[in-house]
Amino acid sequence: MFVHLRLHTEFSVADGTCRIDDVVQAAKADDQTSLAITDLNNLFGAVKFYSACRQSGIKPLLGAEVSVLLPDEELGSENSKILLLVQNNTGYLNLCEILTKLWTQSADKTHSAVDWKSLEGGMSEGLIALSGAQQGPVGNHLLAGNLHRAQAMAEKFSLLFPNRFYVELQRAGRADDERYISAAVDIAQTLGLPVVATHPVQFIHEEDFEAHEARVCISQGEILGNPKRQKRFTPQQYFHSAQEMVDLFADLPSAVANSNAIAKRCNLTLTLGKPQLPAFPIPVVNGVPIPTDEYFRSVSFQGLENRLQHLYPDETVRNSKRSLYEDRLNFEIDTILKMGFPGYFLIVSDFINWAKNNGCPVGPGRGSGAGSLVAYALNITDLDPLRYNLLFERFLNPERVSMPDFDIDFCQTNRDRVIDYVKNQYGREAVSQIVTFGTMAARAAIRDVGRTLDMSYPFCEGLSKLIPNKPGQHMTIAIALEQEPLLAQRLANEDEVKILLNLAQKLEGLTRNVGMHAGGVLIAPGKLTDFCPL
Repeated sequence: MFVHLRLHTEFSVADGTCRIDDVVQAAKADDQTSLAITDLNNLFGAVKFYSACRQSGIKPLLGAEVSVLLPDEELGSENSKILLLVQNNTGYLNLCEILTKLWTQSADKTHSAVDWKSLEGGMSEGLIALSGAQQGPVGNHLLAGNLHRAQAMAEKFSLLFPNRFYVELQRAGRADDERYISAAVDIAQTLGLPVVATHPVQFIHEEDFEAHEARVCISQGEILGNPKRQKRFTPQQYFHSAQEMVDLFADLPSAVANSNAIAKRCNLTLTLGKPQLPAFPIPVVNGVPIPTDEYFRSVSFQGLENRLQHLYPDETVRNSKRSLYEDRLNFEIDTILKMGFPGYFLIVSDFINWAKNNGCPVGPGRGSGAGSLVAYALNITDLDPLRYNLLFERFLNPERVSMPDFDIDFCQTNRDRVIDYVKNQYGREAVSQIVTFGTMAARAAIRDVGRTLDMSYPFCEGLSKLIPNKPGQHMTIAIALEQEPLLAQRLANEDEVKILLNLAQKLEGLTRNVGMHAGGVLIAPGKLTDFCPL
């Protein structure tokens, strides 16, 4: 049967509307056993997709549609895209490197592409390449009538991906589909290359086409009804059933069979939920590093002694309190060591102490981390948990294993200095700030969709303001219709409101844009691209 190898989810922020949970359920409902995610130039949704597929009994295939800057200024180089699918761990690491180079080394971030030399430098190993159909380098030449150049390009890719390069065929309701397929099949036969049928899935149901086009218009700042707007997608680009694809390529059964063969060649296992902590630089005595557990206990007790001298200047009082504090400290240390997190406490303590000693104000601590006496002893927090009867178990509990998580407030004008210190301490290749995804909330969805429908600003703004703003409550258009009678009344009586809200509801909650998290910093136990792309 057929396997979908090409899928843009909502994380293709310019042109995808497939919510991961929904598309996985669609595959499961159709008894599909494998499914790929191939967002444009990113792996943003990979972990969520991988987990959702595994939970649903579907084999997850990870990959990406990648823009390629071809050698010698080839025809259509700026628009050439190929599909890369991960075969194994080596391929995953290579795809991480490719995407990292694409985003961190491209001069023009709006048209980021990986250069040909990067692929030639060994990064093609462990990856299966699909030609990209009409949008690929081979397809560009074919549609331009340059058969010789198309064949030369196919040969280059087949040498770069030996026995791992497929000529991609698509029938998605576009005018040039059959012309392309005829020429592509001829080239594949001439060169002895396998062909594979794919479907460029952009949305899940056929009736979602208008909502998808609205999303494209939002990203482009376009008007949906503009007759001059470039239309790149068709109503056929919904999530086809396996039988639909078998019927669509009834004349090319080997192309359908190869989709399943490729899925069988892809076998990646991700390790999730296991903390990957960097090693804290432990002092060395006589050429031998002090054992981490021993060092952790030592600095914790030394820190506690410093705190006790400040809390209880009177030595008699201090000695009377000492056993209470030491018993609690031993309990916490034993728990932390048992759970394997001494390095985490040492790392956090290190950069907080650096900040405090270098003119960067740090908050006294908040959240459950304030219940840790170890944190107080190591200067991570500045309030005595015993004085306020705060529980350590709320922060770290062996019965509910999870990463410890300190909420730390740094002075915003000095935060970058702390991040630079961490980069210098653990290596710039191992430290990065993290991405954040902005979503289309109810009000924003109404405004954005209204603009694409060319509705007036006062009309859209007035409608969006009918969405209740209740702090702490996740507000959707559906909930707003229940809570705001005027909004429900306008929906019932005004056709324009009905059109706008129906379309906005299909898009609300989707990923709208990508930004940088204000405070989240990732520290890896080595080069970050050994774990994820940048």
